[in-house]
Amino acid sequence: MTEYEYRVLTFDRHTTKTAARQAVREHAEYGRWELSRSVIYEGGVRRIWLRRRIMRVERTA
Repeated sequence: MTEYEYRVLTFDRHTTKTAARQAVREHAEYGRWELSRSVIYEGGVRRIWLRRRIMRVERTA
């Protein structure tokens, strides 16, 4: 069974789409996060859920 950890990014209504996209791109490139869900609320607040797989490492010795 695959387990994921999640990170939520929240941007206010004054943040441009380009700036939000750049923040998601940096998390994806350097932290191996992937886009899970994106919502724009009525007031203009943008909330983006990122996820990445949890890799369990077993001790060998």
